[in-house]
Amino acid sequence: MLHPKKTLVLIGLTLLTMSSLGASFWGLFENQAQTAGSNSVPLSTTDRLQDTVWWPTKGAASRNDYVGTEECAKCHSEKATSQASTAMAQASSRPADSDFLHGEVRFNFRQSPYSYKVERSGDTILYLVKDEQSSLSQLLIFAFGKGVVGQTYIYQTNGNIFESRLSFYAALNALDLTTGHPHSVPPNLEKATGRLLNVDEARRCFGCHTTASTTSNHFDPGRSITGVICEACHEPGAKHVSAMKAGRIEEGKKAVLNPRKLDPVASVDFCGACHRAWGDVIQMRVTGVANVRFQPYRLEESRCWGRGNALLTCVACHNPHEPLVHDADSYDRTCLRCHATSASEDLKNKRRGATCRVSTRHCETCHMPKVEIPDMHHAFTDHRIRIVRTGERYPN
Repeated sequence: MLHPKKTLVLIGLTLLTMSSLGASFWGLFENQAQTAGSNSVPLSTTDRLQDTVWWPTKGAASRNDYVGTEECAKCHSEKATSQASTAMAQASSRPADSDFLHGEVRFNFRQSPYSYKVERSGDTILYLVKDEQSSLSQLLIFAFGKGVVGQTYIYQTNGNIFESRLSFYAALNALDLTTGHPHSVPPNLEKATGRLLNVDEARRCFGCHTTASTTSNHFDPGRSITGVICEACHEPGAKHVSAMKAGRIEEGKKAVLNPRKLDPVASVDFCGACHRAWGDVIQMRVTGVANVRFQPYRLEESRCWGRGNALLTCVACHNPHEPLVHDADSYDRTCLRCHATSASEDLKNKRRGATCRVSTRHCETCHMPKVEIPDMHHAFTDHRIRIVRTGERYPN
């Protein structure tokens, strides 16, 4: 008999194959209305984008459908205010607004024969690269990342979008090679400066770091809204605002998406649109510690996930309207919703989770270890919940 997870892989690959043939095969397995309905099988973001009217990074709505956070705040002031301080809301910024790019000369880096400098002049941030004969100067147009882990810079040349070869890393408080860029010495000044992003890659990057960078299925990063704001998850709000102002309350409620109404699998896939859903990682074939960044995938690899657990979704632990909580105690309450605090309580309440023999405090420090990805200078929390044994290999 196949292991349930292997069976799930086979089902997923079979359905993906049929989908690639143009068949609307998922309709046999799910009943989707305007958003995502109940579905027991994780889908890739590509499938979600094809099969739903609205999904994060969809890009089908027009620019005029977006009203902006200030409009949302007129009725949802508390959530809008707290959300503005989250890492999602600060997932990108204009370089002049970046906290890490203040000052005349902030960063220097050298990899012979190239020397690098990021400097500011007024509201202009320049990225300078020199070798022994010549130099290049690029105007930075976006900074991706709040800077808690790091920050990568984007520039544009002749209509093409490039990712800077160097990024800022908070652990170093300095520049170093951007993750994914080779350590070998580049053959010329252009390649030493950065990497060209093809249109699809650029669209995906902007889709998860900005809001409304793609509208009416047209990629236009110059008109994007920095950060992941309300409408990046709840869908554009023009119809909602119009209906609510006119007193058509029920119509207004249906005009935006409330992700909390999604079933557990769809909920995790929803966050996975940017953080990588289970189906995304399977398609990408990313193995080893590099996939620890993909929290939805790692969560669904947990033994306690099964085929979906409403008590184990991303939003069960994380409130997307508030900054990330770092206090381990705060997560214990979520763990103990399923796991008993003693054997007697376990029998009495017939809880599904086993009793931990070690402690009922700081659960995540033991069962969700920190894993550092080489060259990223940061230890990520592994969301594959498990009993961690000393010396074990990273469970892929």
